[in-house]
Amino acid sequence: MQQIEAVIDQFKLQEVRSALEGMGIEDFTESTIRCHQKGPVMMFRGAAFRANIVEKIKVEIIAADESVTGIVEAIGAIARTRHKEDCRIAIHPYRGVN
Repeated sequence: MQQIEAVIDQFKLQEVRSALEGMGIEDFTESTIRCHQKGPVMMFRGAAFRANIVEKIKVEIIAADESVTGIVEAIGAIARTRHKEDCRIAIHPYRGVN
């Protein structure tokens, strides 16, 4: 068993959710997190500033070893864009609850 953690852009969540449900994965955890990264440049009262805190969605999935590759490829194909910060995927061994 492996634990897959993917931090994706919040606008890609529905597409990732649909792809996971299409693969037969219906049990996964979603949570909103805030990341420090180079955000968009915004104007406020005539002054330009860069938003350094961006909201992302963290998706956690517990999967069998043989299905991990397919899940990672599906999430990566949907959530990855030209910016490397848009999709981060980590795979850890699942230890379970003792």
